[in-house]
Amino acid sequence: MDSLDPAERRYLEDEDTPLMKTLKGATNGFVTGTIFGTIVATWYDVPRVERNVALPGLIRTLRMMGNYGVTFAAIGGVYIGVEQLVQNYRMKRDFINGAVGGFVAGSTILGYRGKSISTAISAGAALAVTSSLIDAGGQTTRIDNGKEYYPYTTKKRSTADS
Repeated sequence: MDSLDPAERRYLEDEDTPLMKTLKGATNGFVTGTIFGTIVATWYDVPRVERNVALPGLIRTLRMMGNYGVTFAAIGGVYIGVEQLVQNYRMKRDFINGAVGGFVAGSTILGYRGKSISTAISAGAALAVTSSLIDAGGQTTRIDNGKEYYPYTTKKRSTADS
């Protein structure tokens, strides 16, 4: 018969293609980066806005939001894309896929921004270790106990149950 457990079967029957997962990762990264860029801009870079000179501060804020958004989107997209490629190539789901995706994302995107080989290697290693620890530790937002939950029930409750 089938040797897959229900969680593995549900993952493999997922309707999202690797391309959709990559696009979702990039979109989530863009949104997160934009929010993070807004926070950084309000704390550090934007000077005090004077009465009739608000436009330069607004432009700097928008530029910082865009820079962080694009950087986070690139990291998210490259990470998920490489992870999906490695998973499809190896035909396995384990922490190695995430580690390879993390190393490639960190070394290419953050290494390019840092413009040095040592930055690329250390950023790639940091993301690979972080991804491996999260994957190996079983950290997840969903816990699959094998039960299917529905928002309603079709059975009538007897008065003895309440």
